Amino acid sequence: MRYMMVIHNDDEALANANQQQLWADYAAFNQALAKAGAGFTSGERLQPGKDGTIVRSRAGKTDVLDGPYTDTKEQFAGYFFIDVATLEEAVEWANRCPSSRFGTIEIRQVVDAGKN
Repeated sequence: MRYMMVIHNDDEALANANQQQLWADYAAFNQALAKAGAGFTSGERLQPGKDGTIVRSRAGKTDVLDGPYTDTKEQFAGYFFIDVATLEEAVEWANRCPSSRFGTIEIRQVVDAGKN
């Protein structure tokens, strides 16, 4: 089963982290993903939520807003795709992700377009 691990970071906690250690941990995590083989991808990192742009269309009106969608401590920061047999294995990978120490990792199963 394919899962997407969606990273939600606490930007302040991440900024206060030992950056050299954090990126070394991410290098090791990406190597582990690559070693796991097909169906695993290294992640995509996004700019901070404060730099985002939000577009909403309602009743024929388009609103364009700066900044994060919601005023929360954690912001969408990036994602990985993994291909594992069970949700439990996906949880293990999410736990290994360095960002799990600075926010949350949301796991969602990818819908198989051929089955729906």
